[in-house]
Amino acid sequence: MRLEKCWFCSSTIYPGHGIQFVRNDAKIFRFCRSKCHKNFKMKRNPRKVKWTKAYRRVHGKDMTQDSTFEFERKRNRPERYDRNLAENVLKVIPKIDKIRVSREERHHKNRMKGKKEKLLKEAVKELEQGISLVKAPSVLQQDPSLTLPKIKVKVSQQQSEENHAMEE
Repeated sequence: MRLEKCWFCSSTIYPGHGIQFVRNDAKIFRFCRSKCHKNFKMKRNPRKVKWTKAYRRVHGKDMTQDSTFEFERKRNRPERYDRNLAENVLKVIPKIDKIRVSREERHHKNRMKGKKEKLLKEAVKELEQGISLVKAPSVLQQDPSLTLPKIKVKVSQQQSEENHAMEE
C-alpha cells in the first residue's frame, strides 16, 4: 500500500482517494481533496495559504530541521530484507517517537515564550484606557450616586395573574 503526499497541503493521500493531475510535460500532481486541487488551479502559492504545511514551515510554526523526520522520508529504492535490521528498527521506533514528542514540546514552549508578556502588556494597556469604568466596591458603598438607582414597582394581584396566564 503506497501512501502519497498532497502536492498542495502535504497531507497523506490514501489509496483510492484524491485527485491526480498530469501536466503536458508529464509532471504528476496529486491532491488530497478538491480544495487543494482548486487552489492549485487558481495558481495559489501553498507557502502563502495559512492552512498548508508549507506555510507553517516557512513561518516557523512547525519544526523543519529535526533528524527524527528523516526516518519517515520516502524511499523509492527497495531495501533488502534483513531480519536483524527489522528487529532493531522495531525496537528503536518507540524511542524515536519519544524523542520527537519531547522536541515538539520544546519547540512549542519556545514559540510561546513571549506570548505571556504580550498578553500582559495588552491587558495593562486596556486597563489604563478603561480605568474610569472600574470602581472599587468600597467607593460604591461610600457614594451611592455611582450605582444605578433601585426602582420599586408595585404590581397588583390582578396584573400578576394575567401575566401568569399569558405565560402558560
